[in-house]
Amino acid sequence: MKNYDFIVLGSGIAGLSFALKAARHGKVAVITKRMGIDSNTSQAQGGVACVTSSEDSFDLHVRDTLTAGAGLCKESMVRTIVTEGPARIKELMEIGVHFDEREAESGEFELDLGREGGHSKRRILHARDATGREIEQSLLRAAQASPNVELLENHTAVDLITTGKLGEATEDRCVGVYVLDEATEKVETFRTDRLILATGGCGKVYLYTTNPNVATGDGVAMAWRAGATIANMEFIQFHPTCLFHPQGRSFLISEAVRGEGGKLVDAKGREFMGKYHKLGALAPRDIVARAIDAEMKKTGAACVYLDISHKPADFVAERFPTIYQGCLKLGIDITKQPIPVVPAAHYQCGGVLTDDNGASSLRGLYAIGEVACTGLHGANRLASNSLLEAVVLAHRAINHVLVDIPVNGHGPSEVPIPEWVSGDAHDVDEMVVIYHNWDEIRRLMWDYVGIVRTDKRLKRASARLRNLLREIQEFYWDFKPNTDLLELRNLATTAALIVDCALQRKESRGLHYTLDYPQTDDARWLKNTEMHWW
Repeated sequence: MKNYDFIVLGSGIAGLSFALKAARHGKVAVITKRMGIDSNTSQAQGGVACVTSSEDSFDLHVRDTLTAGAGLCKESMVRTIVTEGPARIKELMEIGVHFDEREAESGEFELDLGREGGHSKRRILHARDATGREIEQSLLRAAQASPNVELLENHTAVDLITTGKLGEATEDRCVGVYVLDEATEKVETFRTDRLILATGGCGKVYLYTTNPNVATGDGVAMAWRAGATIANMEFIQFHPTCLFHPQGRSFLISEAVRGEGGKLVDAKGREFMGKYHKLGALAPRDIVARAIDAEMKKTGAACVYLDISHKPADFVAERFPTIYQGCLKLGIDITKQPIPVVPAAHYQCGGVLTDDNGASSLRGLYAIGEVACTGLHGANRLASNSLLEAVVLAHRAINHVLVDIPVNGHGPSEVPIPEWVSGDAHDVDEMVVIYHNWDEIRRLMWDYVGIVRTDKRLKRASARLRNLLREIQEFYWDFKPNTDLLELRNLATTAALIVDCALQRKESRGLHYTLDYPQTDDARWLKNTEMHWW
């Protein structure tokens, strides 16, 4: 039994930001299923949206976020995150995060702010086109230097431990987590009164995604099995511009490319976004993704193109070194030719429903970052708001949990927790079954639960996922857990939640577009789609 004052699942910007602040008050375990740097944060190219310019304002940022969210944003939460953002960005810079600067007319240096789709002003702080990696590396260095933070890599969470599952008659609350140590292949018991889900998103639910392999919806699935409320999982954001190349299927072409003048064109070089929105290529992501999908279906083309070759070559290579070098390795010189792109699953706007401090419906369980549904994003995320949300909610969560569940120098409550018992389970002897189910889930989600949906497709997906969940559950109890099996179980659960939410919402709004209900229905659906275990 391993006891900690705080346990954080996930090592991205949300988890590490929380861990650094919690370390001032107690012992912290940061549990991550790969290496510490393997997170969606590391993949973030564009940057962090934050008001730092005298030409910008909180009101404008709030307005842009509400517009993108298509009526479902929680305005009080939007304003909280936008207004508290600058202080949290300052903290990132104090621990070593360096954002790009430029020389102003006065001769002094100031932040070099970018612009992305849906933003009315330049407000994106960036480190060229590798902002997430700059933030992740700085946070990791700080966490590794903290004597109170223990980073446990190659550890995969199996399930949350709650008093309800243990048969306690008292208030149902989270008291720990079972964790698979890949080195020993044993499941260990981790105990805490304060567990923070910072597990990121679920992009790997889809066949084509910009997300790394770790994004398998683990946090949402575990929270759901523990009894926490899940909301708005139908709103999956498809990034409009993922590289279309057999050797670079998960390579993101940042929205900042369009922010710097990149044009979306068809195979003949004709711009088409003007037909779909007054902002053209800088329209919100849901609109751009649907427009690309419509153009591809209309022409039968396998992709469209993003062209920034009209800009000076030195500027393009300097501003987007990661994209420039990545494409060049595949034979595409973006300074001279357009980039073939397609939409791909990118970001979940729903998740574990929380209050303004990251607290879930289950006492002792907090959710921050992409795994959480705070009300910031509504039905569609405004570009680069996610990293800002993560640092603000990490700060609010630590302040809230210290009051709600004080540490007071004591360890976890004395609730008896049984050790994990594998029983008669055997080692997995047919990995091909896991790989086949993994592939089937991702393909059916892409085909039936993609950018454009119908009730018929959703019902087909639901029926097949129910059968797959039964098969996987039998497999789960018959064999000793390994990371592939645990991820498959979570993948199937999260996929089913996405489908169930999509079937409930009988309208089109933001990222959820269905041919059966193409109109927005404010009278009936200006609300969250909530999923309750009971």
